[in-house]
Amino acid sequence: MDHLPSFLWNLLLAGVAVLVGLLIKWLLSYFIRRSVRKSSEFSIIKSVLLRVGKAFNYFMPILLLNMSIPLMRIMPKYEEILSRVAEIALTIAFAAMIIGVVLVMEDYFYNTYDLKKSNNLKERKIRTQLQFIRKLLIGVILIVTACIILLSFDSMRKLGAGLLTGVGVGGIIIGFAAQKSLGNLLAGFQLAFTQPIRIDDVLVVEGEWGRVEEITLTYVVLSIWDQRKLILPINYFIEKPFQNWTRNNSEILGTAFLYLDYTASVDELRVEFDRLVTTSPLWDKRVKVMQVTNTSERTMEVRCLISAASSGNAFDLRCLLREKMLQFISEKYPECLPKTRAELEK
Repeated sequence: MDHLPSFLWNLLLAGVAVLVGLLIKWLLSYFIRRSVRKSSEFSIIKSVLLRVGKAFNYFMPILLLNMSIPLMRIMPKYEEILSRVAEIALTIAFAAMIIGVVLVMEDYFYNTYDLKKSNNLKERKIRTQLQFIRKLLIGVILIVTACIILLSFDSMRKLGAGLLTGVGVGGIIIGFAAQKSLGNLLAGFQLAFTQPIRIDDVLVVEGEWGRVEEITLTYVVLSIWDQRKLILPINYFIEKPFQNWTRNNSEILGTAFLYLDYTASVDELRVEFDRLVTTSPLWDKRVKVMQVTNTSERTMEVRCLISAASSGNAFDLRCLLREKMLQFISEKYPECLPKTRAELEK
């Protein structure tokens, strides 16, 4: 090997290091995949392969390449540059692996606290906090990685020492300039742990009905029922009033109003109402009441009050009651529909 040209030796050494790194990665992946059963169920190993595997693909070859640099026949100044580049790449790959570990933990908790349960209040609480913590951790990892890379350069260290005296004044200026952004960030902390809203909560905001789809460090995404997205700054939910229909549980009451003539028999209508509600799978068997709640000079107001396990079920049940009750009245008691009376004098 001593008779090989330096260029060929360096190329051969780098190639062997990268190939050995890829081989080690492939062997580890092979044995791990063999230990995993093929199924659609969640497992930590599957999540590790998915989240950490891609970063590990680069980490092992770069690590072995970095270890092989001292054995290369290159000038000291070029060796230093190559070592610096390899160390930066290694730092980035390692940071990507740490981010992958954070995502693996998120997958585990997401699988443990499944939102598909009918009573998912605890799950929504945990997921809201997890989403905020995940974004915060990833942000910290990226900032620390950038700092490590920058501090590896001597010129950057000198620049940092020169700027240190201006940090106090600069901090005050930045604080005034970014007070809204900082306010949003602090509101995000407050929102994540006091939880006036959570992931998948049903809200009425600015006259819009929708579910909380995403909570970031600075804004909240509300998925409106007609597939529009309402995006609001996160401090909106600290400073302004809004309706949360699933704050403690998803159970809710719904109403359907009928406006009928005074001749309508409420007892007979109540029998049909009871039949419709009792036979509907949308009713959760808690509340079922029909009452005359108001009168006017022409009609009486009949309120059908029902309960449901979720706001979606309540909406569908209200629509069903309006439709079926009107059909029943028009077929059996058409004379009870609202009418205008006039008295003609001879």
